[in-house]
Amino acid sequence: MRKTEGMVAKMAKRIVFWGDSITDAGRDRSAETDKSGYNRYLGCGYAQLIQAALGYDFPDEYEVLNRGISGNRIVDLYARIKADLINLKPDVISILIGINDVWHEYAHQNGVDAEKFELVYDWIVQEIRESLPDAKILVLEPFVLPGSATVSTEEAPNRWEFFFTETRLRQIASRKIAEKYNLVYIPLQEEFDRLDAETKTEGYWLGDGVHPMGAGHEMIKRKWLKAFLNV
Repeated sequence: MRKTEGMVAKMAKRIVFWGDSITDAGRDRSAETDKSGYNRYLGCGYAQLIQAALGYDFPDEYEVLNRGISGNRIVDLYARIKADLINLKPDVISILIGINDVWHEYAHQNGVDAEKFELVYDWIVQEIRESLPDAKILVLEPFVLPGSATVSTEEAPNRWEFFFTETRLRQIASRKIAEKYNLVYIPLQEEFDRLDAETKTEGYWLGDGVHPMGAGHEMIKRKWLKAFLNV
């Protein structure tokens, strides 16, 4: 049978990218209800770059879905686990979460502390394992750099210390969950630190210290593909 334009191969492995605005990256929500099987636009971030790379190198083998939502914390992911994961039955689940658990606490006193972050992350993985035992899970390390949203100022003298310390705690928790359940863990902070130290332009990798610019998303893409293709 001749293939219809936009048709996803029936046996394609489904990948769901799950997270906050870093994953969301302005994605097209209409793709969620489009019955043609064609995902028009996964945003301007790493999910779109990965979809393009996999689509070029492995035609028809992967269906890539973006379920990032700007502003989400770990508890928000847990609240939508059924709609985004269990109902979609992906073969691969990629999770990047943590910075809003810090940022929302600093800005609105509505974050999720490190202990609860780890607890809810554990619940999420347990539920995925129970409902989707064959799904491969990749855990991406949350990250932060000094930037307009994170650096200390005269009005906010302790801001960077707070972001640095609290993000580090979410990194430790994420790694612990990955190790506990033998998941694929993708470290990102060290590479962002190295790249930032070697670059003169402020905000080149993470524009505001949180959200990646184009080159930052490209780095995440490369680290993700290396981990994914070598497991």
